[in-house]
Amino acid sequence: MFKSIYFWALPLGFTVFSACQTTTNTQHATASEAILAEPTTNESTTTAQVTLESYSTYVTALAADDMEGRKPFTTGERKTLAYLEKEAKALGLEPGNGNSFLQEVPMVEITSAPAPTLTVKGKKTMTLKGLEEYVVWARRPEENVSIKDSELVYAGFGIVAPEYNWNDYAGLNVKDKVVVVLVSDPGFYSSDTTFFKGRTMTYYGRWTYKFEEAARQGAKGCLIVHATEPAGYGFQVVQNNWNTSKFYLDTRGKETYKCAMEGWITTPVAEKIFAAAGKNYQAELQRAAKRGFKGNALGMTVSTSLKATVKYDKSYNFIAKISGSKRPEEAIVYSAHWDHLGIGKKNAQNDSIYNGAADNASGTAGLLAVAKAFTGQGQKPDRSIVFLSVTAEEQGLLGSQHYAENPVFPKEKTVANLNMDMLNPFGATKDIVLIGMGQSELEDLLAEEAQKAGRYIARDPNPESGLYYRSDHFNFAKTGVPALFTGMGTDHLQLGKAEGKRLLDNFTANIYHKPNDEVNTAFKFDGAVADLQLLYQMGKRLAFSNEWPQWKTGSEFKTVRDKYMPKQ
Repeated sequence: MFKSIYFWALPLGFTVFSACQTTTNTQHATASEAILAEPTTNESTTTAQVTLESYSTYVTALAADDMEGRKPFTTGERKTLAYLEKEAKALGLEPGNGNSFLQEVPMVEITSAPAPTLTVKGKKTMTLKGLEEYVVWARRPEENVSIKDSELVYAGFGIVAPEYNWNDYAGLNVKDKVVVVLVSDPGFYSSDTTFFKGRTMTYYGRWTYKFEEAARQGAKGCLIVHATEPAGYGFQVVQNNWNTSKFYLDTRGKETYKCAMEGWITTPVAEKIFAAAGKNYQAELQRAAKRGFKGNALGMTVSTSLKATVKYDKSYNFIAKISGSKRPEEAIVYSAHWDHLGIGKKNAQNDSIYNGAADNASGTAGLLAVAKAFTGQGQKPDRSIVFLSVTAEEQGLLGSQHYAENPVFPKEKTVANLNMDMLNPFGATKDIVLIGMGQSELEDLLAEEAQKAGRYIARDPNPESGLYYRSDHFNFAKTGVPALFTGMGTDHLQLGKAEGKRLLDNFTANIYHKPNDEVNTAFKFDGAVADLQLLYQMGKRLAFSNEWPQWKTGSEFKTVRDKYMPKQ
C-alpha cells in the first residue's frame, strides 16, 4: 500500500537471512512479545531459496510501463494475467481453480463525473469547489444522480457497535438525507487504551464501514470529514478518486440498498459548515468521542449532481497451487493483489502511468518468488500451497472478497493466509513490522522465524491507521481464517533507524499512489527478499506439519473461527 532517493543496496550475491527448521510446538503465546527487542545473532544460516534474481525479474516485469498500471478491465489486466500464467506454468504450478488459473469476478465499473460545485444552504449559502474542497462519486449503477436540497445530518463517527455499547445513529432519522461523519473511531481521541482499542483503529474506523453503515441507515449520501493523522494518508490520496472510475462486485439479482453518493470533505470545509450551523467543529468532534453522544440535524441542505457511466464486466483472480501429497484438502494461502491504478493524472514529469511497483507488483512478484522456492525444494508439501493474486484491491478489496465468498478451499480447510502487500523497496532491515499485533498465533511463528534469521519483529508504528483492515487478508479474517499481514521495517541494515524511517516517510508522502512508484535506481530488492524468506519459512513449516494456528483471545475474529472449527 506504501523512489527518487538513492541509498546503498546489498550486492546481488547477498545471502538473505534464512533457516529451515520445523518444529511441532503449537503454543506461541508470548513469542512475538519476547522478540520486540534488538535482534539476536544466528550463525546457522543456509542459502536463501527466495532469490534476488527471481524476485527482481518478476517485480521489474510486473511494474513495467507495458503493463499500463495493471488496472482491471484494461489491456493492462490482460497482460498481467497472461504474464502470471506464463510464469506459473514455467514453475510447474497447477491451475488453482479446477482446470483454470483464473477465477471470474463479476464486477461493475461506475465512472463518475461530478458537478464542479456542491451547494450547502442554511442561514447562508456556501458553494464548495469540487476536487479542492470535496471529492464525491456515484455509488449506484445509475446514469444520473441528483442530490437536491437533501438535509444534512451530523452522525458523529457513524458507528453502530453493540459490543462497545455504541450507536451514533440512535434517535436519528437519516433516511434520504446526507450524513456527515468523522474518520476513524472514538478511541483515537481517548487516552484510555481500553476505549474501543485506543489509538489502534478498529474496523469501525474504516471508511468502507462508514459508507456501508450509512446505507444500512437509509441515507442518500455520506460525507466523511478527512483528517490526515487519523486517516493515515493526505487528502491528495482522496483526490485520486475525482472524476475517475470505481469498481464494485456485481450484485444484480441480490441487490441491497446503497447510498446514491459517497465521498469526503476536508476539515476546513467541515469547520465552515459547522460554523454556519452555529457550532464549533472541534467541540463537536470532542463531543462525538464521548459516551452519550447524540447526533443532530445541522439545519442545512446540500445539493449537487453526478453523471455516471456504468459498465458491467468481469475481472479475474489468478490462482495457482502445489497440491499436498498427504492432505491436499488442507491449504496455506499466500495472497497479494495484482491490480493498481492504471493510467491517470500526469505528474510534474509528464508521467501518467501508475506502475505500482511497491503497491503491489512487489507482493505479486513475491508470490512467484515464493512459489519458485517451493518448487525448487525437491519435495512436495504435505498440505496444498495456494498462490492467490486478486483483483480490485485498490477498489475496496473486491477480488479477495469474492474469493472469500467463493473459495476454492473452504474456510474449514484453510490453515492460514499469509498476505503480501507493499514489500520493502528500501533495502534490507533488521526488523519486520507486524500489522495488527495480538491477532493470531501466526505472528508468533513469524517471530520465531525472524529470531532464527537474526532479525526481530516490530510493532506497527501507526496502529491508528487501521492497516490490518486495509488489505486482502482482512477478507480471510472476516471468515475466521487466521491471517498475517506484515509491513516494511525501518531499522535499515546499513543506514540505521533514523534514515530508514525517513525513507518510509518520503515514500508515504511523495511516492505512494503516484506515477513515481516504479522500479528505478532507488528501488532495492534485497529487503523484500529477506521478508519473503521469512514468509516462505512460515508456509513451509505449516505445509509440512499438522499445526492449526489459532486466533488469540481478544481478537474480534476468534469467535467466528471457534463457531465452525473447534481448536485442533
